[in-house]
Amino acid sequence: MKVLLLGAPGAGKGTQAQFIAAAFGIPQISTGDMLRAAIKAGTPLGLEAKKIIDEGGLVRDDIIIGMVKERIAQADCANGFLFDGFPRTLAQAEAMVEAGVDLDAVVEIDVPDSVIVDRMSGRRVHLASGRTYHVSYNPPKVAGKDDVTGEDLIQRDDDKEETVKKRLAVYHEQTEVLVGFYSKLTGEHAPKYIKVDGTQAVDTVKAEVLAALGK
Repeated sequence: MKVLLLGAPGAGKGTQAQFIAAAFGIPQISTGDMLRAAIKAGTPLGLEAKKIIDEGGLVRDDIIIGMVKERIAQADCANGFLFDGFPRTLAQAEAMVEAGVDLDAVVEIDVPDSVIVDRMSGRRVHLASGRTYHVSYNPPKVAGKDDVTGEDLIQRDDDKEETVKKRLAVYHEQTEVLVGFYSKLTGEHAPKYIKVDGTQAVDTVKAEVLAALGK
């Protein structure tokens, strides 16, 4: 099963990715993981990417596509793979099709921006332990304090409302076009397109996604 997971930051992709990968016995692949692995292994593409990153540049799509093709040729991808956070742009998606990297299914976790802002801006974290809370849905016993240690909880910079809104704007500008691209693909390259309401309970989303994928 070759799956691409789409959805805005905070839509719950990471959680569903773990369920899908476990259900089908396939690796979860992100460009960040691929870059780090290729650089560590010292592959030609990895060395080229490292040079660009060290110079403060963005790694070109052709290098990313090359890394993807290297990665999915590895033994653990024999039964398929799950792309999480890739492709990010229309150019990358088109290049994947041209490179003959076809998908069986595209899963979109659909959550309105207002819900995502509420979810993420309400998060509070106890840094030492990693315990997380939410001011509305999972509040600590004492406001602003960790239940176990009584130490202060913090709001990560990534979870601040203005930061969340900026990340959502980037998603809508760059990645949302992939929804249209994959839903309109026809012929031999056309994956099954699955759209799930991500505002439902985690287990409900999981059940719907796996059922749609044939599990």
